[in-house]
Amino acid sequence: MTESKKKQSRGIYLLPNLFTTAGLFSGFYAIIAAIRGDFESAAIAIFIAMIMDGLDGRIARMTNTQSAFGAEYDSLADMVSFCLAPALVIYLFSLLGMGKLGWMVAFIYAACGALRLARFNTQIGIEDKRYFQGLPSPAAAACVAGWVWASTSNGVDPSLMTAVALPLTFACGILMVSTVRYHSFKELDLHGKVPFVVMLLMVLVFAFIAIDPPLILFGIFVIYALSGPILTLVKLRQHRSDRQQDK
Repeated sequence: MTESKKKQSRGIYLLPNLFTTAGLFSGFYAIIAAIRGDFESAAIAIFIAMIMDGLDGRIARMTNTQSAFGAEYDSLADMVSFCLAPALVIYLFSLLGMGKLGWMVAFIYAACGALRLARFNTQIGIEDKRYFQGLPSPAAAACVAGWVWASTSNGVDPSLMTAVALPLTFACGILMVSTVRYHSFKELDLHGKVPFVVMLLMVLVFAFIAIDPPLILFGIFVIYALSGPILTLVKLRQHRSDRQQDK
């Protein structure tokens, strides 16, 4: 191997890692904003981190700049943006007054998010790409941050904030480490042509979200979080009925 090739192999790809860094910055900013008491900005920063997380991998594939370094860096950034940041934001937002129970639930969420990422990394290349095993950490973070954003923007009563935040945070943590399957939507063909009506539907979706972005985005991700257990129960019932028919 020549000296120029050695130098090239030691380098890293700039473009996808810039988006990963932007996502990491957003997660870190969410923590700083929550410490300052600016919870709305903290929640929005987590959603921005989600956008950056979705772009870095797609850009890496489009530009053929995937690397082992990029994958590890992305996983560490996700740990900050979708595990630590949501746990600290929701704790400071509505779990702080609950004492040990509050910080234990926040810790359970963060730990489950870390376990979810570790399991995902060990299953790369062998898992069914059509499904995620367990609730993806960005979706779990969107549920938690979405509640913070919706509460602050709509003036929800503090007692209701805590009443929802505690079970929501705990449930999202458990769903992340569960074996419940979630659709990954990776089978969607974004390069092919679609009927005109599809574009019309997309316009209507954006218009619907614009009515109340915090509340509607929170609702969308909660529905996605519930879709896994619901589909699992439906499949189990179908499996039992099939077994009874075979008998």
